[in-house]
Amino acid sequence: MTQAAGTFPFAGRTVNRMGYGAMQLAGPGVFGPPRDPQEAIAVLREAVASGVNHIDTSDFYGPHVTNRLIREALHPYPDKPVIVTKVGARRDAGGAWLPAQEPAELTSAIHDNLRNLGVDVLDVVNLRLMGDIHRPADGSVGRRFEALAALQQQGLIRHLGLSNATSAQVAEARGIAAVACVQNHYNLVHRADDALIDELAGLGIAYVPFFPLGGFAPIASEQLSAVAAQISSTPMQTALAWLLRRAPNVLLIPGTSSRAHLRENLAAADVVLSDDVLARLDTIGPEARSA
Repeated sequence: MTQAAGTFPFAGRTVNRMGYGAMQLAGPGVFGPPRDPQEAIAVLREAVASGVNHIDTSDFYGPHVTNRLIREALHPYPDKPVIVTKVGARRDAGGAWLPAQEPAELTSAIHDNLRNLGVDVLDVVNLRLMGDIHRPADGSVGRRFEALAALQQQGLIRHLGLSNATSAQVAEARGIAAVACVQNHYNLVHRADDALIDELAGLGIAYVPFFPLGGFAPIASEQLSAVAAQISSTPMQTALAWLLRRAPNVLLIPGTSSRAHLRENLAAADVVLSDDVLARLDTIGPEARSA
């Protein structure tokens, strides 16, 4: 199923462009345990069985919850998925998201990820820049990225990436170590990163949109629903299919905590968008209309 989305060279591997994001496996607000731990484990196992070989996670989801579920469900990882984690934040006792960007905090987070995933080396680690939750802020990443590059040189990390980053921050990071991916907010109605996607495509760097289906609330559009009905798809499948058409370096990580929803998301790989349908989708969203 996922193979229909095509592949992309990523982290020394060839991955299917339709991946899976584990964030929703934690409890409400990405905090605490899942309501149904066995369903969470079943989701992970079915994702891999369906061809997903790119899983996105972080040890601050829960915290520790999603990584421990991934370990319980998939360790010792016989199918060898590329597991991408991120560091740069922590959770307080009430579940708030707080910066954890000092080199010592980043080092501690790397060791937490290693321990909870049950691995000796992490496939990919993204430095999650705080900015605000939806968009990056200007500023140097040098000191923080250098701390992760030092851990990479120690053999604890294979590849590095950035999350919530600007083009200038990507360029600065690339002057320190190779950047395998950039993970930013981008979807059918939020297209601020159009130029960055094209820039990264030219460099062979993966672009991984977070909130690919809108954010905390799904994309809602009469136009999207009308197009989806025309092609016998769901609105969310259509929005994911649009992302797959956007550029060959776009890797998707839609998340869910149910197997039924997982199957619906993965089926987006089979949705075919004609040029006419694509043109109609391109007109959706306030940013597209004001471009």
